[in-house]
Amino acid sequence: MQRRNTYQRQIIYEILKNTDIHPTADWIYSEVRKIIPNISLGTVYRNLKVLKEEGAIIEITDGKQSRFDARVDKHFHFKCNNCGSIYDIESSEVSNLEMSALEKKGFNVDSMEITLYGECPNCNKAGDN
Repeated sequence: MQRRNTYQRQIIYEILKNTDIHPTADWIYSEVRKIIPNISLGTVYRNLKVLKEEGAIIEITDGKQSRFDARVDKHFHFKCNNCGSIYDIESSEVSNLEMSALEKKGFNVDSMEITLYGECPNCNKAGDN
């Protein structure tokens, strides 16, 4: 069943598509309210869920907090343990996993999610001072 593309969903998607900070729902809500002042946080959450179900966005979660990304091509993420920022990492920057070995064991991998953790360049520079 195809859902209709509502104005609220379109605005939420556009805001998410135009940032690379991997924002939280609260941040998205704050930005959407600049355009649609009477929107509720619940509406933002419902539309993020729909966008995720449709494959238009991905949700990045560490068990504590969800962040969202409109970039759905094959890439990985790096989360800074110090400042909490999340960065996109190109799949070519991370050595390839041996998928053929998994396939030989009978696994059929449809997708994968990899998040690297450590210290980002900004925090690393700050620690050098």
